[in-house]
Amino acid sequence: MPQQKKIEELEKSSTRFRRIYSEYETMSEELWNLENAEGASIPDDFINAIQLQTSYLEDEISDWLIEENSADN
Repeated sequence: MPQQKKIEELEKSSTRFRRIYSEYETMSEELWNLENAEGASIPDDFINAIQLQTSYLEDEISDWLIEENSADN
């Protein structure tokens, strides 16, 4: 998967990207855990805040990948 290769390259070359991607992975996992928690009553606004933060991180990662692809062409 070319996308994964780009991510790995960016993680090696940029500490900022590595930090953003790591935070994204953590938030995605946390969101999955919250959404799949059995019987836990987690406030919707808390889940929405996590979703929003994850979305921002995802957008930033996408921007990095687009820039990286542009640089390659």
